[in-house]
Amino acid sequence: MKFFWALLSTALTIALVWALNTKFGTIPPIGAFLNPSSGFWENAESKNSLKDGNLQLTGLQGKVVVKYDEHHIPHIFAENDHDLYLTQGYITARDRLWEMDIQTREAAGRLAEVIGPGALQIDRYHRRMGMVYGAENTLKGMLKNPISKMMITAYTEGVNNYIHSLSPKNYPIEFKLLDYAPEDWKPINCAFLLKLMSETLAGGSDQFGLTNDLKRFGAKDVNNLFPDYPFKEDPIIPVGTKWDFKPLPIPKPSVGFLAQMTEGIKTKEITPGVGSNNWAISGSKSATGYPILANDPHLNLTFPSIWYQVQLSSPTVNVNGVSLPGAPGMVIGYNQNISWGVTNVDADVLDWYQIKFKDTTKNEYWYNNQWNKVNKRVEVINIRGGKPLIDTVRYTVQGPVVYEDTLQKPKGYQTVPVGNALRWIAHDESDEFMCFYLLNRGKNYADYRKALTYYTAPAQNFIFASNDKDIAITPNGKFPLKFKDQGKFILDGSDPANDWHGWIPADQNPTVKNPPMGFVRSANESPTDPTYPYYINWRYEQYYRGKRISDKLTAMKNATVDSMRIMQMDNYSILAQDVLSTMVKYLDTSKMDKEQLKAFDIVKIWDRHYAANSIGASIFDNWWYNFYNLVWGDKFEIKGTYLKYPSYDRTEKLLLTEPNSKWFDNTKTPAKETCADIVTQSFYSAISQLVKTHGQPGDKWQWGQVKETFINHLANLQGFGTGDFSAGGRGGVINALRNGNGPSWRMVVQMGPEVKGYGVFPGGESGNPGSFYYRDMFETWRDGKLNELLFLKSADENSGRVKATLTLSSK
Repeated sequence: MKFFWALLSTALTIALVWALNTKFGTIPPIGAFLNPSSGFWENAESKNSLKDGNLQLTGLQGKVVVKYDEHHIPHIFAENDHDLYLTQGYITARDRLWEMDIQTREAAGRLAEVIGPGALQIDRYHRRMGMVYGAENTLKGMLKNPISKMMITAYTEGVNNYIHSLSPKNYPIEFKLLDYAPEDWKPINCAFLLKLMSETLAGGSDQFGLTNDLKRFGAKDVNNLFPDYPFKEDPIIPVGTKWDFKPLPIPKPSVGFLAQMTEGIKTKEITPGVGSNNWAISGSKSATGYPILANDPHLNLTFPSIWYQVQLSSPTVNVNGVSLPGAPGMVIGYNQNISWGVTNVDADVLDWYQIKFKDTTKNEYWYNNQWNKVNKRVEVINIRGGKPLIDTVRYTVQGPVVYEDTLQKPKGYQTVPVGNALRWIAHDESDEFMCFYLLNRGKNYADYRKALTYYTAPAQNFIFASNDKDIAITPNGKFPLKFKDQGKFILDGSDPANDWHGWIPADQNPTVKNPPMGFVRSANESPTDPTYPYYINWRYEQYYRGKRISDKLTAMKNATVDSMRIMQMDNYSILAQDVLSTMVKYLDTSKMDKEQLKAFDIVKIWDRHYAANSIGASIFDNWWYNFYNLVWGDKFEIKGTYLKYPSYDRTEKLLLTEPNSKWFDNTKTPAKETCADIVTQSFYSAISQLVKTHGQPGDKWQWGQVKETFINHLANLQGFGTGDFSAGGRGGVINALRNGNGPSWRMVVQMGPEVKGYGVFPGGESGNPGSFYYRDMFETWRDGKLNELLFLKSADENSGRVKATLTLSSK
């Protein structure tokens, strides 16, 4: 019997060893993960992990000194530009390798290689959208420019230096959790990051939804509900700006386009209220007499952050700010002479074209009165634990046909029209890194304007301030020359008149320098008033944030950095300012129960600030949300049909100026509802929902508790994010923080003889959850504070904030 137990014990031991070293689905081999000498324990790092040291890197041409400050932020000093970008690649990879790897894989459609079949449809979507095709073309453009080529090849060398130094026990923890190894970095990976950003910021398209609206409601109603210029607007370039150029002839609309607009016959939709802010004030408004610039780009908030803070210095440059992990140079920042920042333009640079195939083989399509052969691109998608998927994508003159039929399109991609080719600026050859190379070294306004000529996509509102006391803003990118509303709806792909007709000249992109009002600013709203001769898009972010910024800056005098910091945290709602008094007037308190009456008494005196402790904010927000959905839901929420809803701006106009509009009637009830009915019903619904979810009116109704605010890990790994935390802000206010989206980087730069920068992002420099520096700046960001940014003049400058020095030399 004892032999039986011995054999059983041995068998169980063997089985346990096998199980601990075998991957089951998405679970890593537990034995390897728990191994104290090579598992996750190896990833622990204390606050005192920063130490002086020496390193040898392959490919360096001289000595490089890296100084780390108290937040683990590297300040890189190189003797030449090649070594500067090589070291940037190495240092960034040392902190953010897994983030760089997984984001590149996402853009390249290669997640299924490491995650398995669950990621297949994401990969297939990105391949069929032409992300790889676009990255290949962008890489061609960058390699044609000797400077851009130097940047990305040196950066790639640096990343690979770090990867080659790793053994499995040193892999970032996510590689261990997902049980895969990092692979060599390639120059095209830098281009993939641009494609991912283009998808986020230039991939929004309402054409499919609006085309369905057009078919359902007709041209008259659609033109009324979706106007080309909003009811209320405060454009980026001041109203009345004179255009000092002779515009190119505007293309004529195609016959088919005119027909659909008279006969009445998307990839990712932008969420209302989410965007970015930037502004710059002239010296006349600042306490120092020099400009101050502020920027807070709003993006999905993740650990690790989308941004990596760094200082880059060589004989040609000394620049401070934030970079994109995986890309050389500085995206937002300042040097000794200038500062700059960006917000999204939301230009219409993504259009859908309905394709007519000759037959079921789909090898030919009708274009320009003849049959043309498609170009086939074979995409091989490797799948962990399975056979590769061979996917053939058909390309027309416009671009890839993303989904050829309804069977091919998976669930969850309802905003992508079937049988349509995609024309997207992200497919084109470009060289954005040259723009940032020149901005990083810019000395004045002329340098700023020259740098912008190299920028293609995603289009950005580049704001600028200099020690010459200039301020400026330019909605900038490579904009297609179009007829008015071209791309507002799906276009006929057979008619060449619907193609893009060239490009708006770069020097005719809208811009303003030193306006009399003493400031420039943007918040993703309309770039110009309707006098601008070219069509860039028909819809932008709504005017609420931009209006509030303008109001604040107009009144501002003797402004300081702290004035800008406080303004970045401003929670005042222009929407509430516009509509609350009107909504309150429609309510009859004699018909309210106790809870409704208490809520009414709170909201009618609410100060219109979305503060974390505000109860009025919770009541109004739920009330407006219910009102908006009661007005439009019965008409635009049709099962199986993707329809575009009208905007908050159009809804506001309806409320304030059209109380007898037909749109207030709920088509699903026998009664004919009025504006008063909808306002009242939505108030009752809002209060009922708040009581059901949060109990009686009281502290649990505070906005910071009602609103969900969180920062997740990039891969949504439990325990690696913040969990919910209380915070003010909302889409549509300057502090546009909601759910997991908000200010991904807050920066303020005071220009002057001694330029000073201040900034913070939510999280920390390190991508290692076991590091003290993984989230050491989160509380500073959450509390609305800024860190003074250390900006060293040279590697020899002494500072008590320098905690460690790393000296690099060639192997």
